[in-house]
Amino acid sequence: MASQHERNAGRKRRGSPVTSGSAGSGKPRFQANSGDWIWGVHAVEAALSNPGRPAPRRILATPERTLELERRFGVLAPLEVMDGPALARNLPAGAAHQGLALEGPEPESVDLEEFTAEPGAVLLMLDQVTDPGNVGAILRSAAAFGAKGLILQDRRAPRLSGALAKAAAGAVDILPVARTVNLSRALERLSDLGWRAVGLDGGAARDLSEVLDGGPVVLVLGSEGEGVRRLVAEHCDDTARIPMPGGFESLNVAAAAAVALYEAARPRR
Repeated sequence: MASQHERNAGRKRRGSPVTSGSAGSGKPRFQANSGDWIWGVHAVEAALSNPGRPAPRRILATPERTLELERRFGVLAPLEVMDGPALARNLPAGAAHQGLALEGPEPESVDLEEFTAEPGAVLLMLDQVTDPGNVGAILRSAAAFGAKGLILQDRRAPRLSGALAKAAAGAVDILPVARTVNLSRALERLSDLGWRAVGLDGGAARDLSEVLDGGPVVLVLGSEGEGVRRLVAEHCDDTARIPMPGGFESLNVAAAAAVALYEAARPRR
């Protein structure tokens, strides 16, 4: 079943790469990876402000950024002061580091049970959305519109570091993320917990505004091209489209998520 973003074209914290876990708990175990870099002022300062994130192994900063960090956080033991070009040599080519980078494990993932199904609550689930920039932008929008969390599949989703963390502008350390082995079983568990799932599909009969009822909802967005997979869609309670009266029938997943989050955040009777 194709997703809206492509066919109509889809504070607790988390961990590192998945080695095991269950769809029911949504909390796989992670192992640290020495390449877990984040960079940029917003991303690094949010990481340092997050008490649930594991301690960083290294913090790299230019002299100017070092003064700013010390004013806000005090003396940081793993801090290394260097100029911008030296800092860039520690990071992937083209990383827009803004004079600041941090290496360390991702925040820990959360259990599905930690998401409370209360009126107006919104969760996002991404089905095989693999582009780090899109996932980062979705995290940023989800935090801006007050979503309660994001659910990712462990093996088909990018790490919460690098370009993703930069695009998220700190939301990696603000919005809880659950990693799960099987999205369909995760939807079954969320249903048991009181959540209603709505899959975004450009071919759906009704607009999203008609489907949302103000209750706790999981918005399910699919991958670019394939959309929400059939088995995942079958575990949704309903499907909905984003109306496009302008006639230009194309939104990527990050743009579709932002529109859907805005609609879901509107007060309803």
